[in-house]
Amino acid sequence: MTYTGDERGGAGRDGPWWWERRREAVLDVGLGAVSAAECALEGVQFAREAGLPGALGVLFGFVVGATLVLRRRWPIAVVLVGIAVTPAAMGFLLSVVALYTLASSEVPRRITATLASMSMSATFVVMYLRTREGAADEPTLVISLSVFVAVALTVPPVLFGLYIGARRRLMESLQERADSLERELSLLADRAEERAEWARTEERTRIAREMHDVVAHRVSLMVVHAAALQAVAAKDPVKAARNAALVGDMGRQALTELREMLGVLRAEAPKPAAVAVAAPAGCFEDGPSLAELEALVGQSRAAGMVVELDVRAAVAGPADPAGAGAGAGYPAEVEQTAYRVVQEALTNCHKHAPGARVVVRLAHRDGEVAMQVENGPCDGKAAEPGLPSGGNGLVGMRERVLGLGGVFVSGPTDDGGFKVSAVLPCVSRA
Repeated sequence: MTYTGDERGGAGRDGPWWWERRREAVLDVGLGAVSAAECALEGVQFAREAGLPGALGVLFGFVVGATLVLRRRWPIAVVLVGIAVTPAAMGFLLSVVALYTLASSEVPRRITATLASMSMSATFVVMYLRTREGAADEPTLVISLSVFVAVALTVPPVLFGLYIGARRRLMESLQERADSLERELSLLADRAEERAEWARTEERTRIAREMHDVVAHRVSLMVVHAAALQAVAAKDPVKAARNAALVGDMGRQALTELREMLGVLRAEAPKPAAVAVAAPAGCFEDGPSLAELEALVGQSRAAGMVVELDVRAAVAGPADPAGAGAGAGYPAEVEQTAYRVVQEALTNCHKHAPGARVVVRLAHRDGEVAMQVENGPCDGKAAEPGLPSGGNGLVGMRERVLGLGGVFVSGPTDDGGFKVSAVLPCVSRA
């Protein structure tokens, strides 16, 4: 591209000084040499007409022609030089190439038009004065010839320069748009990869949470029943057999839930290109619901825990004789989350508060469902079950509740117990 003063450095630049490429420098130096030779020859005639030594005319013409080397750096100055030497009848190549360079550069069009008009006028005047002496009786021919020469030496290079400049700017605009599009595509690809990685992380977290909730509760009850079985095996064979049957039931239920969850994961696993972060719908549809809350509490009671279930329906809501399902009809993910919160809270009671009295409260309100699991202090009589704790229970409950836009609070009570509370909106956020 042609520039008007400031040096431009960019990718792929390998030319000296103000030239972007070596071939541009070679072209300008070559044109400058040809122009210098032309002007030097024309300087002989100029020196003869001006009464100056021939060597001085040659030197003057050589310097004038050599200024064409500067056409990319200072196109306005080179055009002005061409206009200035027009009366000396030299620098035709200089004027033509300088006008082309000026028109194709970033110089404002009003400056280009002004200088082109000046060059055309100077050429017309010089041509008219030189041809008038030999054809004084043909003024129309002299004027027509002068106009033709002036237009021929000015208009074509200017029009060609304008075309080349417009084409160059169009190509640069297209290149910039292509580069911008490439950058945007690269940015979108990076963002898609980030979203995909985030989705994979969310999916791993969700699977880990499901595995924890399914396995921890069942296995905790199995450990409690196994400890009771060991304590009464010799004294009460009937109770021992009953506890053994409960352990077997717990194991089978855990295996069934694991198979169902793994089956859903295989059937609903997102494709690599997918960026969905929500859990598959089947994971909620096939999961537990609030209707199974009574059975969940019954399992803890069977393990020896004193558990009270208090279910309160909304004032305007339909009554439910079963209690746990009062006000039912929530989205599947709300019901499963509420069930898992109560389940994990009961598991923590088995682990950390053996022998304590536990109260499970469930309230169906207008537009939301609230649950609370509170245990009192340990009675000191029940043996510690020795269940390990990974510290993920409360974290998983909080993630589940906050993921649905709910509120989760947990902490110790004034009487030495512990309380877990959660409120879930009844409208699905999926």
